[in-house]
Amino acid sequence: MENYPTIKYIELLSDYRIFAIFDDGSIRVYGLDERLKQPHFKALKEGDLFYKATIANGGYGIIWNDELDLSEYELWTKGQPVSTVEQLAAQA
Repeated sequence: MENYPTIKYIELLSDYRIFAIFDDGSIRVYGLDERLKQPHFKALKEGDLFYKATIANGGYGIIWNDELDLSEYELWTKGQPVSTVEQLAAQA
């Protein structure tokens, strides 16, 4: 089984996107568009729950509450790589 980098830092962006820096120095931006279509994740649109995400112990994902989380694998494999501030700005 392949090991994926763990999450060291997250910033929650507008339009339900997550900016994540991994322990190998890579940066990804993950959009929750598809996930928000699932009944389980619709709660993230209620109030300010989306902005209450924290990094799981060891950096193995992010957690909103006992029922909502995303793995580092999901963020790593489905997030868009970003290597410069200009690329991040272009995605804004």
